Amino acid sequence: MDENVDPVYAQQLRRREPDISIRVVGEPDTRKDFLHKLSSHIVSENQTIVLEDLNVSGMVKNRKLSRAISQQGWREFRVLVEAKSEKYGRKFVVISRWEPTSQTCSDCGYKWGKIDLSVRSVLYLNCGTEHDRDENASVNINKVGIGHYHDSKCTSRQSKTTSVASVNEA
Repeated sequence: MDENVDPVYAQQLRRREPDISIRVVGEPDTRKDFLHKLSSHIVSENQTIVLEDLNVSGMVKNRKLSRAISQQGWREFRVLVEAKSEKYGRKFVVISRWEPTSQTCSDCGYKWGKIDLSVRSVLYLNCGTEHDRDENASVNINKVGIGHYHDSKCTSRQSKTTSVASVNEA
């Protein structure tokens, strides 16, 4: 330390330094701790874990979402779940990112095609079911992962779908 600095001030600085370093170092550990706890919980409660392969590098190119996506630690979560699944003898399945999980009816298997992301709910007119986009995708991911996806496909039907909420309502 410099000889001209007040010794009381120097002592105060020394006391503050550890506090600052603890706060900066502690932030990433909070995320890692959460990912470890979540992955342990998922692996301990399920015999089969199915994840969809995501194009994270493509999603990061979206300026509005890039920071939020980068901070989530999806890759780290996948690595943890995969390692813990192997350790505890669980089945771990990763399905292709090209599987149309959010574009297919989880009840009857009719593929309605691409829908704008602002549409969150779809009404399938043939079987009369209304699907939340994310819940429908999760059911389809589960079906693909355990191998029952093609049991419900009905490709011979020519039916229509309609969005429940308009773009302005969503």
